[in-house]
Amino acid sequence: MMIAIDGTLVSKGKGGVYGERMIGEYRVWDPYRSKLAALWYLDHSTDLPGDSVVLYLGAANGTTVSHVADYAEAVYAVEFAPRPMQDLLMVAKSRKNIVPIYGDATQPQRYAPLLEPVDLVYQDVAQPNQAAIAIRHLPFLREGGEVILMLKTRSVDIRKSPEEVFADTCRELEDAGLSVVKSVWLLPYHADHAAIVCKRV
Repeated sequence: MMIAIDGTLVSKGKGGVYGERMIGEYRVWDPYRSKLAALWYLDHSTDLPGDSVVLYLGAANGTTVSHVADYAEAVYAVEFAPRPMQDLLMVAKSRKNIVPIYGDATQPQRYAPLLEPVDLVYQDVAQPNQAAIAIRHLPFLREGGEVILMLKTRSVDIRKSPEEVFADTCRELEDAGLSVVKSVWLLPYHADHAAIVCKRV
């Protein structure tokens, strides 16, 4: 269960990852730095059960990954860019439940042997084929598991409106057998971004 203190989203864990503020032993989770935190502020039904195993695609420097790890049982964090990967490795050193994977999320077969079945696929890879990347990872998702796709509409097709890109992405996910549970535009925290939450049925 995700925790809020006086309406502020927090996670319980060691601080100092990105200069985040502390409230006692809890880390303040900044919605302007994390799309998942933004989703929670805009839709309080968002949750991370403590026994979850998460596959995180597009881990970047580990800001959101570190908060997810404060809640989840295990986080498999995939990142392709060398510089952010260095920061992610530092984050993983202080959290034993993060498995950093230096890999290309468009080619999951290359790191498949490192994975186990997961409860959540969290996808934050700003590429034109964002839906396809999430779909390629469905073999690792347990039945009844969730996909949270952080859609950056301008990365998909700048010729289309954000609403058109969003509608096309939802159709692609549904055609792959996912059920779109909810969708949330992330303003005012992140422009041209929408969170699409799906369930595997």
